[in-house]
Amino acid sequence: MSMATDDGDSPLIESRADLIEALSHGAKAKSDWRIGTEHEKFVFYRIENKPVPYEGERGIRAILEAIVAEEDWIPVLDGDNVIGLRCSETKAAVSLEPGGQLELSGAPLETIHRICRETNDHLKILRRIADPMRIAFLGLGVAPTWSVADMPMMPKSRYAIMKPYMEKKGRLGTSMMFRSCTVQANLDFGDEADMVKKLRVGLALQPIVTALFANSPFLDGKPSGYRSFRSEIWRDTDPDRTGMLPFAFEDGMSFERYVDYALDVPMYFVRREGRYIDVAGESFRAFLDGRLPQLPGEKPTRADWEDHLSTIFPEVRLKSFLEMRGADGSPWQEICALPALWTGIFYDTTALDAAWDLVKDWTEEERQTLRDAVPRMALKTPFRDRTVADIAREVVNISRIGLVARHNTNWEGADESVFLRPLENTLSLGKTRADRLLDLYHTAWGGDISRVFTDAAY
Repeated sequence: MSMATDDGDSPLIESRADLIEALSHGAKAKSDWRIGTEHEKFVFYRIENKPVPYEGERGIRAILEAIVAEEDWIPVLDGDNVIGLRCSETKAAVSLEPGGQLELSGAPLETIHRICRETNDHLKILRRIADPMRIAFLGLGVAPTWSVADMPMMPKSRYAIMKPYMEKKGRLGTSMMFRSCTVQANLDFGDEADMVKKLRVGLALQPIVTALFANSPFLDGKPSGYRSFRSEIWRDTDPDRTGMLPFAFEDGMSFERYVDYALDVPMYFVRREGRYIDVAGESFRAFLDGRLPQLPGEKPTRADWEDHLSTIFPEVRLKSFLEMRGADGSPWQEICALPALWTGIFYDTTALDAAWDLVKDWTEEERQTLRDAVPRMALKTPFRDRTVADIAREVVNISRIGLVARHNTNWEGADESVFLRPLENTLSLGKTRADRLLDLYHTAWGGDISRVFTDAAY
């Protein structure tokens, strides 16, 4: 989840047209398209294999304060608590998920090479700070042994509102909050038609990407029966704000249509003067009409709308850019594969057309069936007369063509397609990262789940 924006000088929202404009103003010329990457990781004590709490000399707060002391980052406060950091030179941010998962929301950058440098710099800083504390980071999609009750709760006011609401919606909402991690790619669009095409391709292919990045096979200290339990969590979180957005494939899909969808998603909170006001379950439509019970007569601001959009969790989320949300948390060396895959597909016209040709005749039922089956079966999921692995090979090849066409090379002359190698290795082996971890569990580990804290750590 992104950190909250400042609500101090946000313009007033007067009508639905203002809500639509808040989305459409994200349209950019292709020369201005950028790539953003968000990646979360679990923070744990190496000796005890336990999650790290917020307070204490070896706590999450101490890590954040050490980054401020050593690097050019500005603390973000919730009351007296440091709950995030912002880089003074870029738009990058470090934030905390509810259970202490540490997230880098990267700056919008031009190439995957730059994203990889940013990622490596961030993780090296964390390692330098965390090693003396005997703290490490776990690159998995779901915490392998910790229950929700085991997870510390970060002192962010929004989470105190979200948790009790999540407990009423679905069975796994709190598991999503406290014991899941993801890698996410954020990409731009040129105009409304481009947004619609990318949104449709992204939604259709999201189960394929989930399969490729499946990396959460353990739960409560043993195999869960799933390759991506993180993805399964999202199937039973909150149906009001999750899913495959079937309306996006209907005629007339537009910014306005997404606004109408978002208006009907129940709210969580409103921020005023640094305070979070609990409005869980209330209607943004009522807020737009000045009928929000907690703020009678008051109209929303643009920051209120942006906050609301950030609490909607479909497989692809539309804000002033598109967020690709289908991948499990990854090991260090695979983080950059996710933005590379989507950049190759979205930022080259030939590649995007090929991806659309691949999925355009898939039915709503087929897309949903893929979404439902992939968490358990991953690459082995059947589809028509093929498997997801067969489709994934086409998808990776389409992305490779798009990345090569971008002609962005590093100092060694390698283009951005080099970052697809982990995915090509997965397809060559016919085994996801989850499959490989399960193999280790049943062989070299001898069923000792504690080994995951060394094999999946960085």
